[in-house]
Formats: sequence, structure tokens, C-alpha cells
Amino acid sequence: MPNNATLRRQRTLGGALGVIVLGFALTYHFFPRLFHVDPTQAPRRSMSLGAATSGSGLQPERMSAIGELNAGPPLTLAPTAVIVARNSKNANLPEQLSADPPEVKALLDRATKALHAGQLVGDGNSAAALFQQALKDKPDSRRAVQGLFDVRARLVAEIDQDIAVGDVDAAQDLLGALRALPNAEAEVTQLEASLKVLEKVRPMLAKAAGLLQQGRADRPAGGSALDLYREVQTLDPQNAVAEQGIFQVQRAVLDRALAAVAQNDFSGADRELAEAQTIRPGSQQMIDVHKRVDDMREQRANGVLAQAHSALDAGNVGLAAKLAAQVRAIDPSLAALAAFDEQLTNARLYASYKPGQVFTDRYVDLPGKAPAMVVIPTGSFQMGAPADGEDHADAETPQHTVTISKGFAMARTAVTVGEFREFVRASGYVPDSIKLGGASVYDERSGALRDDSDATWQDDYAGRKADDKLPVVNVSWNDAKAYADWLGQRTGKTYRLPSEAEFEYALRGGTSTRYWWGDGMPTRSVENLTGSGDRSHSGRRWSHAFRNYRDGYWGPAPVMSFAANPFGLYDINGNVSEWAQDCWHDNYVRAPNDGSAWINPGCRSHVVRGGSWGSSPDQVDSAYRQGADGSLRSGRVGFRVVREL
Repeated sequence: MPNNATLRRQRTLGGALGVIVLGFALTYHFFPRLFHVDPTQAPRRSMSLGAATSGSGLQPERMSAIGELNAGPPLTLAPTAVIVARNSKNANLPEQLSADPPEVKALLDRATKALHAGQLVGDGNSAAALFQQALKDKPDSRRAVQGLFDVRARLVAEIDQDIAVGDVDAAQDLLGALRALPNAEAEVTQLEASLKVLEKVRPMLAKAAGLLQQGRADRPAGGSALDLYREVQTLDPQNAVAEQGIFQVQRAVLDRALAAVAQNDFSGADRELAEAQTIRPGSQQMIDVHKRVDDMREQRANGVLAQAHSALDAGNVGLAAKLAAQVRAIDPSLAALAAFDEQLTNARLYASYKPGQVFTDRYVDLPGKAPAMVVIPTGSFQMGAPADGEDHADAETPQHTVTISKGFAMARTAVTVGEFREFVRASGYVPDSIKLGGASVYDERSGALRDDSDATWQDDYAGRKADDKLPVVNVSWNDAKAYADWLGQRTGKTYRLPSEAEFEYALRGGTSTRYWWGDGMPTRSVENLTGSGDRSHSGRRWSHAFRNYRDGYWGPAPVMSFAANPFGLYDINGNVSEWAQDCWHDNYVRAPNDGSAWINPGCRSHVVRGGSWGSSPDQVDSAYRQGADGSLRSGRVGFRVVREL
């Protein structure tokens, strides 16, 4: 442990070293030239942006910091105080050698107040004059140099603003004051150049303003306010007056768009909006007006669409279509328009039903209802068989195009025994099987049809009492027509037998294959057909049948026991063959191509279409047709009805 004498010597030595270091520091600070240091060679920055001058010797880190300070948009139109504060931070000032004496400090305080009050130049009480006087009294005054820098920066900012708004006189006055300040040569040169451009564009701006007032905002091309403002921007890209003028031009065009909307001229409004978009793309006023126009468009379109719905509900399809066209012209993208178009199409083609829709008409004068009907879509198809096709008959040619342009509804199934019974009971009609006596029924012993004078429509295919769910057989063409006419009287709608073209079109269900399920043997239970797997009560088999097919019935099955075809029709090509409205013709030469029935007044023979429980595969072909006397009553023939829409 050191003794007291040693501690005293250490303290004395430490104090002496401290005095020596302090003296060295003070000598370096106040007399740097003794150490060959020139204080006037300190790094400088330009006043306007604060960038380091070439050869400044700044380290990369310092240069990066200066770059960060100068990043951001131009300050031309920023408040003067913002610019001054920015530039003050960037000023590079000399070190002050000594404190300002009281009289200089008083001058600086007065100068600072004048600066804050905006008294930059002018008389002896201006900030510039006072800072200059202080600098004259004390050349190394840091506050004086900083003050003059602030005055110069504020003058530059105000001149820039005057030039930006087109005030030449004010800019020239301030420029004269700037010239009198030290170290302002670079800024003066730059501002003088900007002032020359302003003097050139000022008459152009005045003329553009006049054209704008005359309503010539963007028209005619080459002689509008917009053209002049664009030209000014070419000469002076930062010209605020030109930018504001272009804003006003776009406003005028947008006003025209709103005026067009007020006149329900939405196409005109769209043209004006497109023109406005080319002037200042994506501007906020453009976005706002566009939304207003879209809102008004949607409101107007929905109003007209409501009128169209009312017209359609009233049955005025023509007016509804006209109003829908107006809606499309106003707003083609209106979400509800597609649904209404579908309703309009359905109203025009399907009496407001939809293709595939199932409906039932109720009787208007007594309890009960008609058979369930399914709406058949419109379309075209090739009717008959091609002349070069295999296994075709001459009666199925020539193949021709038929267009079903008006929708119709067809009974989903053949008319049942129960439905026909209701007709006979309510109408008092006497069917031909009773009036003329008998029908042709299946004989199990011979395996063929035989005449049975006791068989009636109330019996099944074999002459036994029929279940109400079975398709009615042993009915003539006259019986079928009488039933359809009776349905029309009971419902107030038009019921009839299907035309031959309608029947084949509905049977095919949109297909062009041999059968509606394809070209070959069915691989699933599709219809009540002659299948090699079927057996009669006594064990009979079909001699010509669909191979490996079995449906479980020898004779008709209850309706809807099998699959529906693509149009939703059951038993259309099986179970029982069916009467058509047409008279029989040996071929299709001169046949109608619009789906209508081919009728010769007084004809006795009519068309039978579709396969039955006893038809061979050739007779189930979609194109197969046969004729029969209208008085025929057979255990293989029934019928279904069509309702016009």
C-alpha cells in the first residue's frame, strides 16, 4: 500500500499533465495555423440541396447521410418555413472562434426576429441587412452566417413559389434582392432561367384560361385549353398553373358526363368518361365521378328492369323485350339482366315455363287435373334415317332437318287407365272398343295378337282387367283425340296429340344415335323392351330381342317404372307404341320442316310412333315409323298428349 508521500507525488504529476493537455487544446482551437491547419478549407455544401461539393473529401458514410437528407420529392411548392428548416439543417458553417460580443448578439437577435417576421430584405431593419452588419462586425460569427443562409434559402423558396404560380413581378422583385446577397450567384442563375420560361408561358396560360371560360376545354383538337396547357407542361414540367388548368379541363369533361347521365344518355356519359380518363388517368375526381355515374346507371337500369318485369307479368312480352333492350343499353353488365333474359325467353318460347319444368293444369269447371306435363326445349334435329344407313325403311326417308322454334309440353307418360277412366266417367264418351266392339289382345298360347270382341280399354294387353297405373291400350286414334279435346275444354288450354315430328324430336331427347340411350344394346334398365332375358307366364321367349336384356315384364309395365330420357319423358320408346296426330304418308317427301303435323283432311290412316313391350330392336329405332287405321284398337298401342304453350 503506497505511503502518503507517494500519493502526493502522483496527484501533483496528474494535475500538471491536465494543465498541459488543456493548454494544447486551447492553442489548437484559437490558433490552428500553428499546427498548419487552415479553417477556411472546411468541407462546403451547396445551399439548395446540401450535396457535398466535388473534392470535399467527405467519407462515404458522410456522403450516404447527405443523400438520405436530400431524398424525397421537390420542395418547390412546400411552405417557405419547411424549405428553410430543411436547408438550415444542410448548411455547412465555419467554426466560431469566439463568443459573439453583446453588441453583435443584439444585432443577431434583431435579425432573427426580422427573419421570423418575414422581413427578409429591404431597409436597414431587414433580416438580411442586420445579419450582414453582424457579420461585418464579427466575421467569424456562426449565427450571422447561418442567418444569411436562412435569408437566402427563404428568398429562393419564395421566388420558386412565385414562379410556380406565375407571379412574374413578385419573382423579379425578390430576385433583385437575392442578387445583393453574398454567395447567391448559382441560385440567381437558375431562377433567372426559370423566370424566362415563365415569361414565355404566361401568355399561353392566360389564353388557355380564356378558352376554358369559353367552354373550349378539350375541343376542338388543336385549339383547346387542354392543348395549351399540355404545351406549357412541355416547356415547364413543374408549372403548377398548367397542372391546375388540366385539372379544371378534366372537371369540365366530367361535368359533361354527369349532364349526359341526367339526360339518360349513358353511352354519351361513357364517351365523356373515356375522354376524361385520357386527360388525368386515375385522378381522384375521375374515380369519384365514375362511381357516381355507375351508381346512377345501376339505379336507372334497375328502374327500367322493374318496368320490364311488370310488363312480363302482365303478359306483354313485346313491351318487356323492348324495355329489356333499354336496360342492356344502359348497363349491359347488370347482374339481374341475365336472369330476366332467361325469363323473357321462357315467356316467348315456353309461356314463362322453363325447359324441363314439370307442371300440371287443374280443371277449371270440376275437381281434377290433367296429366303431368314436361316442357320440351326448342331446337333442331335430323328427322328420319339417312338414305345410306343400314336397316332403314323407305318410309323413314328422306332424312331432313326439322326446327322446333316454339316450345311445347308433352305428357311425361302415356295416358293411364285411371286417367282415361276419369275422362269416360266425366264426359260420357263411348270409346271405340265398346262402340265398335273388341280389340286385339295378346294370346299366350300362340304368342301373337288375336281379336277379342269382349276386350275394351278397361282391359290390359291380354284382355284381363287393367290396373289404373298401366298405360291405357285398346284405344283408337279417335279415342285419343277425344281425350285430348276434353282436356282442353276442362283446363282452358290447348291439348292435342303430338305431331310425328314432335314425337321423334322428344323421343330422341337431343341425341342422334339409333336409340336415345345409344347405338347398341342397353346396359341398364332403360325401357320396357323385348329382352332375351324376359319370359312369359308359360315360359315363352322373344325370337328377336335385345340380347342379354331383361326388364321383368311380359306386356306393359306401370308407367314410370323405368328411366326417363334426356328430356324427362318416361316410356317414350317402350311399354306401348303411341298415336301421333299426322296422317300416314309413305315417306317424308314434302313433309313439313317446322315440327307441325302433316294432315290431309279426311284421312283414315294415322302414324304410330315409338316401340312397345312387344317390338323388335329394329322397331325401337328412333327413326322407325308405322301407319295404322285410325279405328285400330291394340294391346300394344296407347297414346300421350301435348299441350301448346
